[in-house]
Amino acid sequence: MGDIRTVALIVAAGSGTRIGGTPKQYLPLGGRPVLWHSHRALSAHARIDRVLTVIGEGQQTRFVEALGDAPFVTGGAARRDSVLAGLERLAAEGGVDRVLIHDAARPFVPAAVVDRLLAALDTAPGAVPVEMVADTLAHGHIAGEGAATLGDTVDRSQLVRVQTPQVFDFAAILAAHRAWPASLEATDDAQVLRRAGQSVAMVVGDALLDKITWPGDLPLAEARLGARMHVRTAMGFDVHRFATGEELWLGGVRIPHDRGLSGHSDADVALHAITDALLGTIGAGDIGMHFPPSDPQWRGAASAQFLQHAASLVAAAGGTIDFIDLTLICEAPKIGPHRAAIRASIAGLLRLPESRISIKATTTERLGFTGRGEGMAAQAVATIRIAETEA
Repeated sequence: MGDIRTVALIVAAGSGTRIGGTPKQYLPLGGRPVLWHSHRALSAHARIDRVLTVIGEGQQTRFVEALGDAPFVTGGAARRDSVLAGLERLAAEGGVDRVLIHDAARPFVPAAVVDRLLAALDTAPGAVPVEMVADTLAHGHIAGEGAATLGDTVDRSQLVRVQTPQVFDFAAILAAHRAWPASLEATDDAQVLRRAGQSVAMVVGDALLDKITWPGDLPLAEARLGARMHVRTAMGFDVHRFATGEELWLGGVRIPHDRGLSGHSDADVALHAITDALLGTIGAGDIGMHFPPSDPQWRGAASAQFLQHAASLVAAAGGTIDFIDLTLICEAPKIGPHRAAIRASIAGLLRLPESRISIKATTTERLGFTGRGEGMAAQAVATIRIAETEA
């Protein structure tokens, strides 16, 4: 990317009056706010250095719940005021060459569209994605309920639908916004740049960039998200030796037994296996990479924190845990009397319904180290759904 620094500015300050009480950028989509999806898509692009979000007055709590400690700035009453607030923040920080300005209510951002936009800046100080108009367009005479009539048809051959993200030379769009009359409203930032006498290039957009505006748009977005989700499955396996004087923990539940399992942490073989399985679904290594047994801070640690760390990494990658299948392998203790408690504990740690946790137990018919009662083994299979970051 050289020395050119590109920042994405997400405009998320709307009140959502057209879609209901909750601002549309915070409506749930696939279990996460719409804003989370647009932010993640832009953050994942290799040529975008950072993302700054402009939020509405009083929306800080919602924003933190959606994106944690991601940077934000508070916007103004109108969209243009919010964009200018974001641009001024970037100007104060300095070092920005290009800026992509994107509506938060467009949760899907195909990487190929971003690539086309950035390439178009070689020919103009601004570029926008567009789609041709497929529907018939006409003037409508809307005078009230039941009084609407159709007017003349409009020639659509030279019309396009303009989408976001829109990309600009930073200095050019900042100057254009500063010069825009405060009394005028702007529907997008290309309009602002063109009024300043600058040209705006067009690139091929994508239907995935359609904006969530009306109540019926959200089910369509859910369907599109579902089409972009794919399933990943990974396995985890763990073994620990029995030792006298140790407590036995399985699935976060203390199990009465004459011996416990020995390990650097609490040696919860069940949670260790599930942790490795979850890490495997996102290619994030194994439990030893994240919590090295050589590190004294993890001595005697509760394995629940290992499991929840792995679950948080899955969530951060855009994944949703669908199912956990756990098999405990031992001669003793008998797992049956504790199965329900273990299942409930794991479900609680992962914030999943118990119906999505399976606990099984088996023996090795007195063969091997488990058959001799020297230790326990656990095998876990984790299944997640995860959205693609590329389109």
